[in-house]
Amino acid sequence: MSEELNELQEHAEHAREHPDLAPVTLTMAVLAVLVATVSLLGHRTHTEEIILQNKVTDQWAYYQAKNIRLHTDELFADLAAVIASKDAEGAAKFQEKSRGEADRYKDEKKELEAKGHELERDFAVTHRKADRFDLSEVFMEIALVITSITLLSGRRIYWHLGLFMAAAGVLIAASVWMVR
Repeated sequence: MSEELNELQEHAEHAREHPDLAPVTLTMAVLAVLVATVSLLGHRTHTEEIILQNKVTDQWAYYQAKNIRLHTDELFADLAAVIASKDAEGAAKFQEKSRGEADRYKDEKKELEAKGHELERDFAVTHRKADRFDLSEVFMEIALVITSITLLSGRRIYWHLGLFMAAAGVLIAASVWMVR
């Protein structure tokens, strides 16, 4: 970041010598701020994306644990039904308890599955937002470089092209709030 600031300072000194290039230098300063802002937003969105991915993984692991318990209780209930026992009443209670637990896990499993799918949707939205911020950052960086060519060449076409690229970057960044 300090290299960019040094470069901006050099451009500002160059602009003092050529006052007609002052708008270009100002544009570059604004673009540098926009690049930093979009970059920060992108980094934060990627962090949120990683956190959501971990939540999705944890949710499906929890779902799988409940599924394993469900199958274990069903197995115990089935096993209790076919194994001869000296305590028929105790075996019947055990079978009933195992069936009850299996039924409870079936109900919980549905809720956990719905929560897992919801987290996956949230992750997908966050991933798309992060991609948009990354693309916006690319356009802003390109705009900054193209605009700086104006100072080297003195040709205003590069400044206009840089403004066009910056506008595209801003629109892409703004489109993040439309991602669903």
